[in-house]
Amino acid sequence: MSPAILWTLVTLAAYAAALGLYRRSGHHLLCLPVLTGTVLVLGALALAGTGYPVYAEATRLLRWLTGPAIIALAVPLYRQAALLRRLALPLLGALLAGCLASVLGTLLLAWGLGSPWPFALSIAPKAATMPIAMQAAERAGGLSAVAALAVVATGVLGTLLAGPVLRLLRLDDATTRSFALGLVAHAIGTARALQTHPGSVAFAALAMGLNGVCTALVIALLARWL
Repeated sequence: MSPAILWTLVTLAAYAAALGLYRRSGHHLLCLPVLTGTVLVLGALALAGTGYPVYAEATRLLRWLTGPAIIALAVPLYRQAALLRRLALPLLGALLAGCLASVLGTLLLAWGLGSPWPFALSIAPKAATMPIAMQAAERAGGLSAVAALAVVATGVLGTLLAGPVLRLLRLDDATTRSFALGLVAHAIGTARALQTHPGSVAFAALAMGLNGVCTALVIALLARWL
């Protein structure tokens, strides 16, 4: 069996097992498929003595499929077009505030801790989707691999913490919660919004897409000026 077929099947099996565990747990946040599935794949790689470059090359098809999956999010956006137009200004304000807080807050914290500038640029786009974050970090002089790790960590932690924080702020509106999840936790938050607020998932998808573009622009400008 070729490495491409083998590791594609291993990845799909790990996801199926992680999804089953997530459903049996009653959709517990600590059992998010992206978290448990990643652990399963890492365990398989360790047992097989296979490095990540080999795995990444073998699963190129799965990475390509993320493109159509993201494009498919245009369907709920189209269905909520009228409401999105009415809320355009508040959503734009929330987007800019969230994006700038994420990027500038990360850079200031990294600077305060004495982190190397390339490392700071690598983790600054952590709230964007994986492809955008990796490209933005690399073009700004950071490390794409570090950016990828930061994106995964942000997605998981953002999804875990968003619920308690929103409850503390007494924000119960489904639209607000979905937009916040997509803004701070990109695809993982959007997947969570689809499970908890399916009628408002369009707002999570919109936040994820726009924040990715906004983050890339901010990182590019900062890299040029600083």
